[in-house]
Amino acid sequence: MNRRHLLTTLAALPLLSAPTLLRAQTTQPKPAKAAIETVPEAPLWPIAPQFYPTEVSVKPEFEPGTIIVLSGQFFLYHITAKRKAMRYGVAVGKAELVFRGAAEVARKVEWPSWKPTPEMVARSPQHYAKYAENGMPGGPKNPLGARALYLYQNGHDTAIRIHGTVEPASIGHAVSNGCIRMVNDHVIALYDAVELGTKVMVY
Repeated sequence: MNRRHLLTTLAALPLLSAPTLLRAQTTQPKPAKAAIETVPEAPLWPIAPQFYPTEVSVKPEFEPGTIIVLSGQFFLYHITAKRKAMRYGVAVGKAELVFRGAAEVARKVEWPSWKPTPEMVARSPQHYAKYAENGMPGGPKNPLGARALYLYQNGHDTAIRIHGTVEPASIGHAVSNGCIRMVNDHVIALYDAVELGTKVMVY
């Protein structure tokens, strides 16, 4: 299944209504807790403060270990325990490229390599054509950043990733080609906390 077919299929599905995750209260994280050990105590990320990693209280029906993304709010929730989650700011796909649906983490890669899809090359050849054949090896300049979680549906790669970024200022915006971007520090923390087979729901 190619990505265009996947996005067309998803677009035909009834829109999922986003769950009400939060209780009335948000709990600010205590400095340097284990859930975000790799994140500095005094963040200097070029993002709005509401997108900093924050420990929040959530309703009890959300299963520990799962990931929930609310695209319209630019938040990713990693449910860490009953009634608790770490909330991160994300960037999501623009316009018709927004991915929605259920998936699972089937691959985890440190400093992943990257190759644009044919659809990306067709949309923006001036940016992507030079990488169409050989792609780009992993490293600090790679668009997928420091870590990537590969999302699959029914054993098939969706071409959607939760990954780091070389453009942290994009967090809180709909700018990507469909993937879910995080600040590198944040995706490293998530990567370390998430196991293969983790369920992901994107609204």
